[in-house]
Amino acid sequence: MSVVEASASGANASRSEESAIKRTGNIATFDTATSNLTTVDTNGNVFKVPDYTIKEILQAIPKHCYDRSLVRSLGYVARDITMMCLIGYAGHSLIPSLEIAGHENLSLALRGAAWMAQSYAIGLFGFGLWILAHECGHGAFSDFQAVNDFVGWVLHSYLIVPYFSWKFSHAKHHKATGHLTKDMVFIPYTKQEYLEKKKADKIADIMEESPIWSFAVLVFQQLGGLQLYLASNATGQKYPGTSWLSRSHYAPSSPVFDKHQYWYIVLSDIGILAAFAGVYQWYKTFGLFNMMINWFVPWLWVNHWLVFVTFLQHTDPTMPHYTAKEWTFARGAAATIDRNFGFVGQHIFHDIIETHVLHHYVSRIPFYNAREATEAIRKVMGEHYRYEGESMWLSLWKCIRSCQFVDDDNDKAPGVMMFRNVNGIGVKPRD
Repeated sequence: MSVVEASASGANASRSEESAIKRTGNIATFDTATSNLTTVDTNGNVFKVPDYTIKEILQAIPKHCYDRSLVRSLGYVARDITMMCLIGYAGHSLIPSLEIAGHENLSLALRGAAWMAQSYAIGLFGFGLWILAHECGHGAFSDFQAVNDFVGWVLHSYLIVPYFSWKFSHAKHHKATGHLTKDMVFIPYTKQEYLEKKKADKIADIMEESPIWSFAVLVFQQLGGLQLYLASNATGQKYPGTSWLSRSHYAPSSPVFDKHQYWYIVLSDIGILAAFAGVYQWYKTFGLFNMMINWFVPWLWVNHWLVFVTFLQHTDPTMPHYTAKEWTFARGAAATIDRNFGFVGQHIFHDIIETHVLHHYVSRIPFYNAREATEAIRKVMGEHYRYEGESMWLSLWKCIRSCQFVDDDNDKAPGVMMFRNVNGIGVKPRD
């Protein structure tokens, strides 16, 4: 049931949201959280902790922003698939004939670069499909949950993402964004955890302040981060006493999921196996090169874009995390940031980058209504709305260097954790 279906009014919708969160047993209520808190972010600027409520946010959003159109959503799916096919067709029609007269090696390099450009372009629209499947998981795709789940299962399986597994863990992430012990992804180290990690990893202890080490971590994160997270819940909650395999998104009995979700996880795994079978038949029918250029390399790009986008949505030198005492849903949802990825972000990545703050307040608003809703909630959020318009590649480097762990080194706001680092960037952590 959608937010707008739950109630015709923003006030009743807000009560529905709050009660749903409280049923998870992981919320600090508005009565227990401290008001008028301030601390200092990584850049040395004063950070004021939000005190507005989810009720105020929901009341500001025009009701028509909740409207979902199955026809429109399917149209975007058809557009993205069509573009992927057209790019592949154009590439296979034109690239083999590319050559520089009298320069065989240069011709080979030119064709290689063209094939990589084709794979890159397919990967852009492949990530667009991933975002549409993500809309399905939130119920923002259409009014029909069975249709949402079928479309999402097909699209995510093709991209080797277990649909229901992701849907369930991602919903918990939304319910506890910014909560240090209840959030499900991009859980930062606390200062104590970071120091313990340094003691255990001598190489990292020696190399961590080097930009070369930061670059190596960045490459590993971007290429393998998604699959590592799915396979072992890396960057998520630790679940002491469990092996990496038992807490995998592929394990039906993983502590990440509730017991009644068991067979949905099995169905997710069946989708992955079916996708691998399809890719194998692709290879058998059209050859290894065709499969690599049109599926595998674009799939690597989709993996990269997902980590790139989600990391920068939840990591920034200005961004807080909260302990249980000071966390509320409204504060956690504000612990996200909108960024700008130009034409690609708006028209191919379906505004997932530019309207992510709104998405964390109301995830059932479809992306094509999210800009209007974002403008509405900004009036309530005021200075607490977080936006960064610089190059996201520059932001990525800044975040990997400056956001190593969180600490509540301000006695006035215990429980409000801000990023710190050992690289000498910004405010130094307290000894």
